[in-house]
Amino acid sequence: MRSSVVCATVSPPMKTAPFCMAALCVLSLCAVALLRAVPVPPTPAPDWKLKDTDGKQVTLSQFKGKVVILDFWATWCPPCRTEIPGYIALQKKYAADGLVVIGVSVDTDGVDPVKKFMKEFGMNYPVVMADDSIQDAYGPLQGYPTTFIIDREGRIRDRKLGRKPAAAYERDVL
Repeated sequence: MRSSVVCATVSPPMKTAPFCMAALCVLSLCAVALLRAVPVPPTPAPDWKLKDTDGKQVTLSQFKGKVVILDFWATWCPPCRTEIPGYIALQKKYAADGLVVIGVSVDTDGVDPVKKFMKEFGMNYPVVMADDSIQDAYGPLQGYPTTFIIDREGRIRDRKLGRKPAAAYERDVL
């Protein structure tokens, strides 16, 4: 969804800039409010079976007893790209405490671009390739990144659309 501010009707030109800046700030604040994580009533997370980038089958049930950050993302998605370094840091910092980040790539150009991206970014967590069934089970997904926090009992505790700083996840999962 795009939003834009049209300032052509305000004159003189010097008054246009403050009006546009104020309108842009209001729109930005609204967008941030809409993109923040939304705690959800605990509901069982749908299980799934997907192939990772090496062709091995991975299931959500393999991670029972761990806190899972399930991130739907794509290599072409700018907010996804800026969020991934935070996931790398979280995985490194909290893996021994039972946290696992799982990337669900929605890329449609195959595994090779995803593998290249993973290597370039130094991704240290599993990435699986999405199919329609997982997107239907967790959807409808309104955009990317869309991320779910799943607790140790396999229940969805949080869902967010858009980028979120890693520090915010630390507050949510610890």
